[in-house]
Amino acid sequence: MVRRRTKRFAVIAAALIATLLLAGCGVTRGDDPSGLHRLRMMVPNSPGGGYDLTARTAVKIMEDQDITGRVEVFNVLGAGGTVAMARLMNERGNDDLMMTMGLGVVGATYTNGSKVKASDATALARLIEDPGAIIVPADSPFTTIADFVAAWKDDPSKITIGGGSSPGGPDHLFPMELAKAVGVEPKRVNFVTYDGGGDLLTALLGKKITVGTSSPGELIDQIEAGQLRVLAVSSEKRVEGVDAPTLTESGIGLTFANWRGVLAPPGISDTAKQQMVKALEEMHGTQQWKDALVKNGWTDAFLTGADFEKFITDQDHRVSSTLTELGLL
Repeated sequence: MVRRRTKRFAVIAAALIATLLLAGCGVTRGDDPSGLHRLRMMVPNSPGGGYDLTARTAVKIMEDQDITGRVEVFNVLGAGGTVAMARLMNERGNDDLMMTMGLGVVGATYTNGSKVKASDATALARLIEDPGAIIVPADSPFTTIADFVAAWKDDPSKITIGGGSSPGGPDHLFPMELAKAVGVEPKRVNFVTYDGGGDLLTALLGKKITVGTSSPGELIDQIEAGQLRVLAVSSEKRVEGVDAPTLTESGIGLTFANWRGVLAPPGISDTAKQQMVKALEEMHGTQQWKDALVKNGWTDAFLTGADFEKFITDQDHRVSSTLTELGLL
């Protein structure tokens, strides 16, 4: 009887020791108690768009470099990112969620009449700046930016311009600013909104629009394959890997940059915020990220803390002012 109890106790003790050893030896960066092993990354538009590309690039690097565990990336479509912003705000205090966003989401919150603003969320980091580009199908009659501008000025109503963001977003603000720069009345611009770069690509290849405004990085595969042609880019310098002049080279006095960053829900703990920012800082420091910047034609624009919070507030003002000027608010 005593021997049987002793044997049972030994089995239980051995199992307990094994469990403790496994718990102690199996901890990795991805399994630590910080919460970074269960992160999710929300993308506020369709697969294939700029937010999606940025999110999946950053997440892959964080996973590859063991900065986090496996991160779930998921897309929430609707109203140019406003639906995703509403979901982010409803996840108040949730410290396992991040969301890529940028100028397009800021604009969408205004044009869709949302009471939620990007500055209401928890600012984590600005990652990149991205130039705009004037893009046409490969067989477009426009072979230069001068060809396009001449036809646009002749009759703006005949030129349909598509962008992968809502009014107030980068793909909308860019052609509006370009219109002013070349002498086209912005209110006469025939602009069509698409929910992300994936939908814009379909419209361009399907000849539903005359030109598209987007960052070259979003459509780089089709550009490299010769399906699309870039007439000009809005950066100060030419974009590596894209055979197109800048607007300023072409005699148009305009530079324009989109940007993308990462938010978290409001009300998360300071500890959770610091951990997320640290993960993004580590990702930003990797060679993989530096290579991704070159591959996608992105400009490094990393910014965190109070500076990023102020930047988002300034962007709110920038968008509301422009939309008011255009009579859209």
